[in-house]
Amino acid sequence: MYKRSLERTFCVSGSSTRWLQETRNSNPLEFYVPSYEYLTKNPIQFGQVQPNLGSNDYCHYSVPSLSTHSSIPLSVSPSVPLPFPLGHGTTTLGFLFQGGVIAAADSRSSCAGLVAHPASQKIIPVHSHLVGTTSGTSADCVLWKRILARELRLYQLRYRRRLSTAGAAKLLSHMLHPFKGTELCVAATLCGWDGGEEEEEGKKTKPCTSDRGAKRRPVAEMDDKTSVDPKTKPVAISTTTHSGPSLVYVCSDGLLLKGALFSVGSGSPYAYSILDERIHWGISVDEAVSVAREAVYRATHRDAYSGNNVDLYHVTAKGWTRRKREDLKEEYYREKEREREKMEERKREREREKVKQEDQPDFNQ
Repeated sequence: MYKRSLERTFCVSGSSTRWLQETRNSNPLEFYVPSYEYLTKNPIQFGQVQPNLGSNDYCHYSVPSLSTHSSIPLSVSPSVPLPFPLGHGTTTLGFLFQGGVIAAADSRSSCAGLVAHPASQKIIPVHSHLVGTTSGTSADCVLWKRILARELRLYQLRYRRRLSTAGAAKLLSHMLHPFKGTELCVAATLCGWDGGEEEEEGKKTKPCTSDRGAKRRPVAEMDDKTSVDPKTKPVAISTTTHSGPSLVYVCSDGLLLKGALFSVGSGSPYAYSILDERIHWGISVDEAVSVAREAVYRATHRDAYSGNNVDLYHVTAKGWTRRKREDLKEEYYREKEREREKMEERKREREREKVKQEDQPDFNQ
């Protein structure tokens, strides 16, 4: 046997070379924590100012980690000053109502004054009953949603049930928190439906027997704290206490908020003006879809970083369904048509009043 160790070389700045040591004994599930020099920087200036590293400390460059016995260093590259600030924005929203959860977003990806992509996907399905809206850096949002989808799928295979929306949000929050203060920019709204699979599994569950022939209770009848029977292979599952629609907001600094209505992005103030007035629990599905579409349209009408199309997802007990993508120009034309019809109706009303006044006899003569 030989000692399995690995030494890697990383170029940090200019011609100076720094050595980072990595061992095979490191836990592959550890999260990398940025170095101390980066964490002391202002989050706004992070990535735009090169850390002040000495010229003589070539070796033993330590990388802090969540573990005290091992660390997983990543390649450290020099910070390149940005030639100009890259502004970006979006409009995403989600709300609860009696028919489930509605998630809506525009499709414009922007970089400063450039429309980088007019038809990007800002609502990403995580599993059959959970979708997430994305706001922030597109690459970061897609990466962490894929990581979350992987972890939730492994959880479902291991415990034979879906993780709740709040549990998924807490997992994502814990994964993002070590990167607080870095350039990571993720703002996600998780829209999902909790519960429902226990009842279906309970109808199909048959009494299980162990190797010794002793009968055990069905999996669906086990109490919440039961997860593994030491005499048999892992079978049991904890039941979900909450059943129904759920909405949770998660930010890249670890912030987690639960609510019934969220709108995130540069166009959110304009979307809130529509949502706060017209959204209530008893709204119908058609009205909810119409309000969500109009809220995104109003935001894109005033926000330069939002526009092009609107995507709508509806999450119910049967899973998520996606509405056909609509061009926001169509909503503009529909609004102009409604305004034209209102003006014609007012004109006809004035003509009817004028005819009534002419038909009335004049008693003064």
